[in-house]
Amino acid sequence: MDRSKVIVRTSIIGILANIVLAVFKAVVGILAHSIAVVMDAVNNLSDALSSVITIIGTRLAEKPASREHPFGHGRVEYMSAMVISVLVIYAGVTSLVESIKKIVSPEVPDYSTVSLIVVGAAVLVKVLLGRYVKSVGEKVNSDSLVNSGSDALNDAVISASTLAAALIYLFTHVSLEAYLATIISVLIIKSGIEMLMGTISRILGEGIDAEMSRSIKKTVCTVPGVLGAYDLLLHDYGPDRYVGSVHVSVPDTVTADQLDRITREVTDAVAKEHGVILAAVGFYAQNTKQNEAADAFSRIREIVTGKQYVLAMHGFYYDGEKKQIQFDVVIDYALADPSPLHAEIVEEIRQAYPGFDVRIGIDRDTGNE
Repeated sequence: MDRSKVIVRTSIIGILANIVLAVFKAVVGILAHSIAVVMDAVNNLSDALSSVITIIGTRLAEKPASREHPFGHGRVEYMSAMVISVLVIYAGVTSLVESIKKIVSPEVPDYSTVSLIVVGAAVLVKVLLGRYVKSVGEKVNSDSLVNSGSDALNDAVISASTLAAALIYLFTHVSLEAYLATIISVLIIKSGIEMLMGTISRILGEGIDAEMSRSIKKTVCTVPGVLGAYDLLLHDYGPDRYVGSVHVSVPDTVTADQLDRITREVTDAVAKEHGVILAAVGFYAQNTKQNEAADAFSRIREIVTGKQYVLAMHGFYYDGEKKQIQFDVVIDYALADPSPLHAEIVEEIRQAYPGFDVRIGIDRDTGNE
């Protein structure tokens, strides 16, 4: 499946559908003196423009890596999703201003059977279009398509509300047009803000999906010589474009050439199975030669895991001859400053093992340990 072709094809379908809907709604809205329907038509045009931006963003994101951007241009898709969000917010603010004007200076709507049929058909088209675009967006991991699909589904609800207001007017002669248009505008603004915040979150960098993390670590652990995988970090350079690093636990008897083999096999396996580039593989040595190491691990693990905010510990290594103990602890983000807890753990272990050099690394909970 060519991801970019799927996105472009889906966007073109969205453009054509929204232009047709915008034309019909604009004609109906003007003839019926309905500000709600006219604003709905404007919103369809903004949806069409969003699809155009999605196409442009997808094409730009396909540009190959360069000296200036060695990890490619995939994040352009996030920028295009951000532009779409801003357009949605702008459309909402514009329609809100116009709606308020109509509340101050109301116009009596004049609906016909044809206009009601057009609005009803628009609801059906938007539901089908929204579900289609959103499902494709989720399938190919495109924020822009997901945002466009969600917006289309919101439009379906809005159009249905417009139709309801028209029916209420025909039966009661109570015009809710301007007030409904105000509600529509607020919903559009809310939807745009939610889209914008979601896109900004992706750009800032989000935690690793737990299922993806477990899957990658499982692959890493299939490599001969690897006893465990920890500290997986992934940097998002666009949809499905990850560069990262991982620590693996290996026996303390392995040689340099064996470490080199493990590194190459780990990076190759992860790239093949998950399409993720591991730029670095770090190592934890696991005791195999000292019997007291197992006892020390059990004793220290009891001390460490009994502390509040400590989620896990790994990378443990005990050297009785050099009197060294080292490992990492994973601390919950709920603890703003882990320094006092770190000092407390170090002190307790030093009391249990006088004269030992205790080295503890602090890892934050990335949701994948």
